[in-house]
Amino acid sequence: MRKLIINANVVLENGILWNGSLLINGDTITEIRNEAEASFEEDAEIIDAQGAYVGPGFVDIHVHGAQGGTTYFDTEKTAEFFLKHGTTTLLATPPYNLDFETFLDAIRQARAAMKRTKTVKGLYLEGPYINVKYGAFSHLNPWRGNIDPDRFRMLVDAAGEDACVWTIAPEREGIVPFLEYARKVNPSAIFAVGHSEATPREIRALGKYRPTLQTHSMCATGRLETPAGTRGYGPDEYCFKEQDIFCELISDSGGIHVHTDLQRMLVNIKGINKIVLISDSSWDESHSAPKGMEHIRDLAFDDIGQLAGSKLTMDQACRNIMSHTNCGIAQAFVMASTNPAKVLGWDNEIGSIEQGKKADLVFVDHMFNVKNVMLGGELCRF
Repeated sequence: MRKLIINANVVLENGILWNGSLLINGDTITEIRNEAEASFEEDAEIIDAQGAYVGPGFVDIHVHGAQGGTTYFDTEKTAEFFLKHGTTTLLATPPYNLDFETFLDAIRQARAAMKRTKTVKGLYLEGPYINVKYGAFSHLNPWRGNIDPDRFRMLVDAAGEDACVWTIAPEREGIVPFLEYARKVNPSAIFAVGHSEATPREIRALGKYRPTLQTHSMCATGRLETPAGTRGYGPDEYCFKEQDIFCELISDSGGIHVHTDLQRMLVNIKGINKIVLISDSSWDESHSAPKGMEHIRDLAFDDIGQLAGSKLTMDQACRNIMSHTNCGIAQAFVMASTNPAKVLGWDNEIGSIEQGKKADLVFVDHMFNVKNVMLGGELCRF
């Protein structure tokens, strides 16, 4: 049965179609109409958006878990939670602080659960081959020492074609053989630079394996020390400079992961079309906030008070980025839906509202409060 969404402010990639309508056939958007073209279809179910903004479902490529569960061991539970907040596509994200056997198990369990969910589309492997100096629980990082080819082959083989992103530190000795094997097993996998203090020269030296994405820009990065009090340079500066690289951004309500002035700077340098909003959600409730941060409700911390992801959902991340940078609703959707789909090469199917694309939609008000979610042409019933 066809569906006709009416009275919608349709959020397109290049702006907003006020008081528009969308015709859905099965799981596909078949027509986008303005007010003058609006007409009722005798065989269509009418869905009244009641003036809500209707945009593409959020694509959260970097998300660890929520409410005590993880996207890799509790995949179905956490996917349902994030779907309620408008995330219609996500990548299960095992973190670098898992030991070898647990990391391997996380990959296998997440892949098995993907067959039972509609929103989990792959894996974002945050590590394990990062710089152990950086990130939450860095003092407990089990991946020190040499990169073992036998172990990385087991990890890569276990992830297979579902390994969409691997976060790596280019300065790790022996990283290139890992990159070669990861790309051999899944030619469409991309690499992200993160948890790193690599110089631009070290990143460029990776050649065809150079990253096209930065894992949470300006978080868990270092830079080369320089003499005479001058500023050093590292992964952030490299990613700012390279036009083809996308930068992930965690936009929490207090501007703690990335200061609000730096968020505005990132928008000015990279432009809206190269920023990927992520939640980096972990919802770790086991460690309390350090003094002075107790009032910020969307942060998570490790056992020594360092940031350990967030308690964000993508609707809240959109609300925060609008507050911090003065961007508009359409621009927030570009960063939360369109760009993450593009960086994965999935933008021919999802990430924006266009004829022929999948009808994964989220209905929000002007403050990004979620009113309805449509997944594959069907309204979700929660």
